Amino acid sequence: MAEITTVARPYSQAVFEFAQSKNKFAEWSQMLGFMSAVVSEPQMQSLVNNTTIKKDKLTKLMADICSGKLDEHGLNFVKVLMENRRLVLLPEIALQYETLRAEAEGTIEAEIVSAFAVSEAQQSDIAAALQKRLGRKVTLKTTINEDLIGGAVVKAGDLVIDGSALGRLDKLSTAMNV
Repeated sequence: MAEITTVARPYSQAVFEFAQSKNKFAEWSQMLGFMSAVVSEPQMQSLVNNTTIKKDKLTKLMADICSGKLDEHGLNFVKVLMENRRLVLLPEIALQYETLRAEAEGTIEAEIVSAFAVSEAQQSDIAAALQKRLGRKVTLKTTINEDLIGGAVVKAGDLVIDGSALGRLDKLSTAMNV
């Protein structure tokens, strides 16, 4: 996994710098997301990983599939990746790009996983507290997981705050086994 991350880094950095210079963060997010989805399809993965298929044929196939979804720079990016047999890295490139974009824009996506629905007022309070703590604009995504029994788990980047009943029970269980 570390190898994929390392190999993808220069590509994601290059795309980020290009998007930043052209003020096209959103467009590149969409293009990378679409390309990642295409490459992640099992049928496409088998083609991408098949070294007997000529690079130019695979590049044309990818360009045809992405027709209308990529601009000329996006198509050139596909060509560069294919030339280096790196199309398989697209999901990781997209992930790293989004991290760089969020950092540049001073934003972060946080996830609240709770045992019960979280009201708009509660979401607003949590977002404000996270924004104060992290110094970044926070976008919240909420999901419900009844297995938590009660409370919630908040994840924002590397920060994890586990205020769930299940988390507390796990801590108690661990403490009692010592």
